[in-house]
Amino acid sequence: MELSHTAEQERFREEVRAWIVEALPPEMRKRAEDGANFEHSEVMEWHKILFAKGWIAPNWPEEVGGPGWDVAERSIFQEECVRANTPNLSPFGLSMVGPLLIQYGSPEQKERFLPKILAGEEIWCQGYSEPNAGSDLANLQLRADKDGDDYILNGQKTWTTYAQYADWIFVLCRTSGEGKKQEGITFLLADIHNTEGIDVKPFLTTGGTYAFSETWFKDARVPQANRVGPEGGGWTMAKALLGHERTGIGGIAESARGLKRAKRIAQHTPVGNATLFDDAAFRGRIARKEMRLRAIEILNLRQLSAAQLGHAPGAESSVLKIVGTELQQEADELCMDAMGHNAMGWLDSPEEALPASQQAVASQFNYDRATTIYGGSNEIQKNIIAKQMLRLPGA
Repeated sequence: MELSHTAEQERFREEVRAWIVEALPPEMRKRAEDGANFEHSEVMEWHKILFAKGWIAPNWPEEVGGPGWDVAERSIFQEECVRANTPNLSPFGLSMVGPLLIQYGSPEQKERFLPKILAGEEIWCQGYSEPNAGSDLANLQLRADKDGDDYILNGQKTWTTYAQYADWIFVLCRTSGEGKKQEGITFLLADIHNTEGIDVKPFLTTGGTYAFSETWFKDARVPQANRVGPEGGGWTMAKALLGHERTGIGGIAESARGLKRAKRIAQHTPVGNATLFDDAAFRGRIARKEMRLRAIEILNLRQLSAAQLGHAPGAESSVLKIVGTELQQEADELCMDAMGHNAMGWLDSPEEALPASQQAVASQFNYDRATTIYGGSNEIQKNIIAKQMLRLPGA
C-alpha cells in the first residue's frame, strides 16, 4: 500500500486548507484557534457553509450529493478539518441514517430525506437504547402496533444524544413478540415536532452538559411509509447502521484533536526552567499514542476503500471502535495529566483562572468515559470480532 500522497493530492490538500481558513467566520476561527467548544448553532452554521461548498457529505456517492472524492481525498479533508479545529458535525444524519437510506431506503424516502439532511434543514437523532436495552439491544420493548396506515408507538428511549435539537428520530421498535427477539424489530423514522405523543426530556451529564435525553412515546402515530426495509427487518438495518456508527465512534478526528490539545497544554505548562513538553518521558507518551493513531488511520482507509466499492461496514468497524475509543480516553487522560490541578476546572471557569482552550478538558474527559459503552460496548465488540473475524469455536 502506498502511504505517501501524490503531487495532485497535495495540491488538493492546499486547496482544502486555504478554503477552510477563508470559509471559517472570524468568531468561529478564533474559537478554533483556542481549541474552545462550539455551540450547536455554530455547528449548524459550519454545516451550511460546507453544504454550500458541496463538501458536506464526503462519504456519500456523487449521485446523491457527495463531492465525488476518492478515499485519499476524503482522508485529506478529514485531516485538514482536524488540523483547523473546525466544529464536529452531528453524525446522525450525515454518517448514520443518511448512508442507511442510501443503501436500504425506498426511492420516495431518498427523495424526501436525503436533500434535507445534506442542507441541514432537518436534524436527526438516534432512538436505539432503552433503560433495559443497551448493549443487549435485542431486548428493546418500544412497541409499534399497526393501526390503519400507521404504527402506534408506546415506550421509552434513553441516551438519545442531543434530541432536544432534532427534528427527526430514527427508532428501533418491536412489532412482534414471536420467534427470536431480533426477528420482531422494525426500523422507523419519526417526526419529533409534528407527532403528538413524543416527549423529549434532556438530562445533565457528569460532564456538565445536556448531551443526552430521555425520549418518551405515548400513542405516537407514525406512518407505515416511514418504515425502512420490511417489517421485522429492523435488525438488519440496525447492524448496518451500527457499522457506520462504530466507524464514526472510532473517533480518529477526536483522538487527533485530543493529542494536539495535549501537546499544546504541555508546551504551556512550566516545569522549572522548561515546559512539560521538554520532558522526554511525557513526549514518549504522546509519541506512543500518535503511532497508534496512525495505525487506526490506516485501518479506517481500508474501511473507506471498501465502502467506496459498495461494501457495508463489517466486523472491522468493531476493531476500529475498540481501539479508537480507548485512544480517545487515553488522549483525554494525557490532557488531564498535563494540566495537573487545573484539570479540576470546568466549563464555566473564569478566563483568568483557566484559558478557554482548557475549560472543556474535564468535561470532555467525563463525557468520553461513555465512548467504550455506547454504540455497543467494547466487550460486545470483542464478541463480534471473535465470531465474525477469528471464527473461534463457540463464539
